[in-house]
Amino acid sequence: MSPAPVRFHDTRRTVYDFAGSALVRCPRCERVAHFERRPGRAADAQGRTYPERRLVCRSCGLSRIHTGPHGATRRPGQGCYRPALWLRAATRHGELWAYNLEHLDLIRRFVAADLRERAPWYDTGRKMTLVARLPAWIKSAKNRTEVLRAIDRLRASVTSG
Repeated sequence: MSPAPVRFHDTRRTVYDFAGSALVRCPRCERVAHFERRPGRAADAQGRTYPERRLVCRSCGLSRIHTGPHGATRRPGQGCYRPALWLRAATRHGELWAYNLEHLDLIRRFVAADLRERAPWYDTGRKMTLVARLPAWIKSAKNRTEVLRAIDRLRASVTSG
């Protein structure tokens, strides 16, 4: 008797659910750093609030906080709004990327599953979720082992990087 198939049920999360926190490449030491975006704290003269963007690197101690519009108060060499993502891997089909480990885990569970279930069509809510928007080459069963290998390399790079 064969084992039961691995199932994945779409949790209806979108890429925006993961975009607030990301693992990025530190602009100073080129190691893993944490980037976070928080809702605006203080309003400017026109009453607009801007998100606070924070970069923290535990390897070299770099800590930057930027509040304000993109590019308005940026000085050369000082601001980094979102450095390059750490969790990026090139495959022969395309580039695989994730914002953080939670995002990477969701992609891994989807790719590894033999049975992928979506919410019923008549159910209200989000239709174009993160897994629905994944490229076809990631969803393809024939690329499963290559994609899972890339995901495992990315996960290992966080602990060693």
